[in-house]
Amino acid sequence: MRWLRNIFFLSTKELRSLISDPILVVLIIYMFTAAVYSVASTISTEMKNGSVAIIDHDRSTLSYRLQSSLIPPYFRKVHTIRGNDADRLMDVGEYTFILDIPPNYEQDILAGRNPQIHLSIDATAMTQAAIGSSYISQIFNNEINDFLRLQRNDNTAPFKAVVNVLYNPNYTSKWFMGAMQIIGNLNLLTILLVGAAIIRERERGTMEHLLVMPVTSSEIAVAKIVANGSVLLVVVGLSLRFVTGGLLEVPLPPHAIPLFVLGALTFIFAIASLGIMVATFVPTMPQFSLLCIPIYVVMYQLSGTTSPLENMPELAQQITQLSPTTIFGAYAQDVIFRGASLTMVWDKLLKMAVIGFVFLAVALMQFKTMLSKQG
Repeated sequence: MRWLRNIFFLSTKELRSLISDPILVVLIIYMFTAAVYSVASTISTEMKNGSVAIIDHDRSTLSYRLQSSLIPPYFRKVHTIRGNDADRLMDVGEYTFILDIPPNYEQDILAGRNPQIHLSIDATAMTQAAIGSSYISQIFNNEINDFLRLQRNDNTAPFKAVVNVLYNPNYTSKWFMGAMQIIGNLNLLTILLVGAAIIRERERGTMEHLLVMPVTSSEIAVAKIVANGSVLLVVVGLSLRFVTGGLLEVPLPPHAIPLFVLGALTFIFAIASLGIMVATFVPTMPQFSLLCIPIYVVMYQLSGTTSPLENMPELAQQITQLSPTTIFGAYAQDVIFRGASLTMVWDKLLKMAVIGFVFLAVALMQFKTMLSKQG
């Protein structure tokens, strides 16, 4: 009871210190409101408003059909240009894609030959170039297959594939980006706030006051986690409900918010313990910041929240499984996007808790050394 009572009073002191800093409060609110919304709304992984031009040497029914298949919102209105103007228009950035349909293209298709459409791409627009070429290829393949069936009066097929997308049927990237951005911001703020709380005690000279009080290193460390973590937990829950589920219109399963908050609680404990461990190794705030940034960037980029884990080298996939960010990212995707229940994701909660206790144990051992040096 004395241990809990000391943690309560130390946490209250820490909360007062946090709330009395208006810039820090504004930063926390901004990171889980405007920052989440702006990143999810402005950064898109789907094709939008691609500029396309066509050089039509065939001028057949099929070529006009291909041209009319490139429609908004994926592509802008398609323009027909002359072949002599293609290089100049591509160089000045007028079009991202220029399609060159050869003469007698429709006749060659009906004759069973394999004519090729030349596609020029402005690769300086990397995201649109990679995604747009795939879009154009799929759209043209579908149009050509439909055209051949009509010409041959073959309306029957041995099978018909029907694809039903259970979640996010329009492939809206902001649904994914909004939820994953919360994880990234929570990761960054947790490690910075808790670690900075330790450094602030040392730089302001208030660590000596704690040394003469009847408190232990575990009480000081846990109080930092409880105070800062409770504030972040409340803000994260509100952000998921009103920003992701409200402004971004992401459909959330009924049990998603309480399960996400439970996972965020375990994640905050693990990352906060890491922040304390890092803070015990450095004496000043600039050194702590320089050490935290690469840790955060590596953990977040290899977590699978920005790019699939399968795209990474095998060694990186194995190492990142020990990161709380990777585990929480998979946990959040299961809960929010797949509607998983607690019985399906309890193992991820256990992994994050175990990793958090390991970080905290190392931090407490180093914390005693830091206190003795401070004394």
